Formats: sequence, C-alpha cells, structure tokens
Amino acid sequence: MKPKQDGDLLEEDSPQENGVHTNQYSSISPPASPVAQDEPFSTYFEERVPIPDSENQLFSFRKLWAFTGPGFLMSIAYLDPGNIESDLQSGAAAGFKLLWVLLVSTIIGLLLQRLAARLGVVTGMHLAEVCNRQYSTVPRIILWLMVELAIIGSDMQEVIGCAIALNLLSVGRIPLWGGVLITITDTFVFLFLDKYGLRKLEAFFGFLITIMALSFGYEYVLVKPDQGELLKGMFVPYCAGCGPVQLEQAVGIVGAVIMPHNIYLHSALVKSREVDRKNKKEVKEANKYFFIESAIALFVSFLINVFVVAVFAQAFYSKSNMDVNAMCNKTGSPHTDLFPLNNNTLEVDIYKGGIVLGCFFGPAALYIWAIGILAAGQSSTMTGTYSGQFVMEGFLNLRWSRFARVLLTRSIAITPTLLVAVFQDVHHLTGMNDFLNVLQSLQLPFALIPILTFTSLKSIMNDFANGLGWKISGGILILGVCAINIYFVIVYVTALNSVVLYVLAALLSVAYLAFVAYLAWHCLVALGVSCLDCCSRMQLGVSRHTDMYLLNDMDSNALVDR
Repeated sequence: MKPKQDGDLLEEDSPQENGVHTNQYSSISPPASPVAQDEPFSTYFEERVPIPDSENQLFSFRKLWAFTGPGFLMSIAYLDPGNIESDLQSGAAAGFKLLWVLLVSTIIGLLLQRLAARLGVVTGMHLAEVCNRQYSTVPRIILWLMVELAIIGSDMQEVIGCAIALNLLSVGRIPLWGGVLITITDTFVFLFLDKYGLRKLEAFFGFLITIMALSFGYEYVLVKPDQGELLKGMFVPYCAGCGPVQLEQAVGIVGAVIMPHNIYLHSALVKSREVDRKNKKEVKEANKYFFIESAIALFVSFLINVFVVAVFAQAFYSKSNMDVNAMCNKTGSPHTDLFPLNNNTLEVDIYKGGIVLGCFFGPAALYIWAIGILAAGQSSTMTGTYSGQFVMEGFLNLRWSRFARVLLTRSIAITPTLLVAVFQDVHHLTGMNDFLNVLQSLQLPFALIPILTFTSLKSIMNDFANGLGWKISGGILILGVCAINIYFVIVYVTALNSVVLYVLAALLSVAYLAFVAYLAWHCLVALGVSCLDCCSRMQLGVSRHTDMYLLNDMDSNALVDR
C-alpha cells in the first residue's frame, strides 16, 4: 500500500497526546506545486503568529490576544464606504427606526463569519481553495467570475469613497480621478507593510478602525442624538409609519452588511495563526477564540455604524431640500446648488453627507467626517485587495510572484473604477452606488451556499461539521438573506422603466437562477437531503455516502486507504 503523505484524505490512527484523543482533522490540504519554489508561496502569511501555551485554562487573555487580528480585518468590510452610505441614508430616511435591522444583520453576519473561520481553521484551506477542489471546471470558473464581480463592485465603492474624502479635504482641489490615482498608489505601499511583520500590519488596520471610531464618534457627540429613541429603534423590531422607501432602505442595510467576498477573506485570514490541525483540542480552542474575537470586532463595527445612523437620524430625518439649502446659504457654503429649492425629502450620499454636516455644524464636522471616510475607504480597499488575491489564487491555483499577484488583482478591480472617475463627477455618483449594491447583492449566494455546503460535510470538517441545528438554522438564514437581496434587485430593475432592460434582465435571470439552483442542489445533498443524492450517484456511476460525492478525487492518493 502506498505510504501516507501530508495532503492525503486519510483517517489516521488516533494517538493519545497529553491525554487528548487526536487525529488528522483536515481531510483536504493544498497540493504541493509541481515545480519547486525558492520562496514560500504566500499572501499575508509570510509569518504565522505563535499561540502561547496555557495548560488547563478555560479562558486566557494571552491566547485571545494572540488570536486577535483576523476578525478585525474582516470587520472592516462592515465599515466600508458602502456601509457608511447605507447608514446615513437609513438615518435620513427612517430616523432611528431601522437600527434593529442593522443589529440583526450584524448578528447574522457574525454567524456566517463563524462558518468561514471554522472552515479555514479545520481544513487549513480557505473557501476559494476548497471550491477549486470540490467543484468541476465549468462551475468553478463561473463561481470565480461571480466572486470577482462582487470584489470589483465593492472595490469601486471603496476607492471612490477615498477619492470623495480627498475631494472634501482638499476643498474640491483634488478631482475624483486624482483621488482614485492617489488611493491606488498608497494601497500598493500599505499592502507591503506585512514585510515588517504581520502584527504590525494588523496594528495598522486597528489604527484605521480607531480613526473611524473617533471621527464618527465626534459627530455623534456633536449632534447629541436622543438616547431613548436610539435604544427604542435598536431593540424594538418595528417601523411605525414606514413605506416603500424605508422598506427598500432596510433591505439595503442587509445587503450592505453581509458581503460575499468577506466570507472568502475571513476563511483565509485565520490561517495566519499557528494551529496544529492534527490536535483536536487545539482546533477546538482556535475556533472558540476566533469566534470571540470576531464577536468583539463586529461589536466595535456595529457601534461605529450606529454613530453614523444616529447622527443623520437626529439631525436630518424629515428635513427637506429647501431646509438644507437655506442653512447652507446662511453659512455661506459654496455647495448650496446641490440641494434644489423644493420640499422633497433630503437624499444624501457620502459626499452630500459631509456637505450637510458642514452646513449645520461647521467646517470641523465636514473635515472630521472626511477623515473618517478616508480611513474607511483606505482600510477596506486594502482588505478588498487581499480578498482578490485569495480568490484568484484559490480558484485558479496561481503560483506567481507576490508583486505580480498584487498587480493583477489590483488592476482588475481598479480599471473600471478609474473609468468611472474620469467620466463621472463627484456630485452624481448615487445612481452608480445603487447599481454596485445590486451587483453585490446578486453575488451573495456564491459565497453563502458554498460555505454552508462545505462546513456541513463530515468528509471535510470531520468532528467539526455542522450539526443538525446549524444546518437548519444556517439554511434558513442563508435563504432569508438571499431572498431579501433578490427583492432588492427586483425593486431596482423595475424602477428602470425600459423594456429592453427588462428583457435583458429576464434572460440573465434564467442563467443566474439555474446556477444558483445547481449550487443549492449540492448544498442540500451536503445537508443530508438523501433523495437528491440519487442523481449524483447516477452521474458519477458510483455509490457513495451523501457527504462524500463532492470529493472530486482532489488528491490522487486520497482513494488508496478509503
């Protein structure tokens, strides 16, 4: 019989280690490159953070500190300019009434991030790598393209958010395209900070989150929101007097908070810690600390989002364009023309949000707002670039130099952003942001369905596979989130008022729903719906257990001892 190798899908004998029953808990591992490499293939992982020993301790702050980092990088996606814009729009349109939607969305996000982290810890592979080994060629390529679209859409919002912040800080002297070029340049510089140490890079992200907290916290203190209304909006799941506008805004909050590329990102970031995956106790401990760290990070991001919602709910809810025009005219703002002389309800975006803060609360409020947006855009652009690298490396199994990988993934996302910046001005970006939100909403199933599928397969997760409760609740959550986002897309498409676009949308919908159905079929089989597994047996010509058919012979040695 062929000797066992590191990447084999083998169930090894379970040795006793310090009294703990252990075995190989990763049934899949990255295959070795056929060509020897002089330097290790890595992105973000040129060093791994060691975990201190703490014998027989239920909880250790030293260990929590060692695991702290990936969750905060993941949480930045909850604070990107798209989320900030969703926050300020919900505050201006519905007051405090939709804070409970933000809270529920963040909790759902935490549960989904838990699945992503567990996949990375248990298998030692991130979601894109697992997809590469589990799906056949055509579905894999389609899945990669869909996720790349999501990353491009998110990156456009993030880079343009930075450009808007630079435009506000420079009092209009830096045009939108100039801000995009500056953001591209400094992102390349910051991405190589991990050369100076992984913990220094994570500290830099922590610094940017702190800037956001201080900037938006300043606006919160300045505006002095009604705390009673804030708590009522956060914990009473009701929206009195809300109509289609508020409903659409609530759906937008869910779509902005739960982002597809963030699932891929988090499953990769957790690989930066030294965890012995052969030791069940260490894997279980890593899962626990990563969940605690993620909960803390998302709590911080939730507070920052609440700051933004509360500021615009208190100061600008029910305000009309005429009210804002009069105030901006009174304070001598050069941007009075942004707000037409009518009684329509005020509509704001990141740019107009800064302007109205300046009109009502002085120039300091405008500049501090811009600093917060700049920190949000810069940090999320960097994590978005990491997402692009992980996704491309995992799906395509790239073995390029680090600089080439950064250059390629950055160029794919930046090119459409630069084109938009050249042909659009800073005053007319709301329509584009709505389109980008719809684009990302459409891609959500291509992250949520695979993560539930693979974390439910015992052949991949072994003892850490989802239990029945997680399978049912996870399936319901993902179905609900996807349904909400599809509704958001339908609302957007029906508002286009174009027969040609309706026909095009219908044709694309058929292909889209067919692929989602294919992924859902795989997922249902993984969840244990055995009646659907008959088709897979007929297709493969073999009789396999429900949780085994997806293992498309990932490793040539895998079947030796099975």
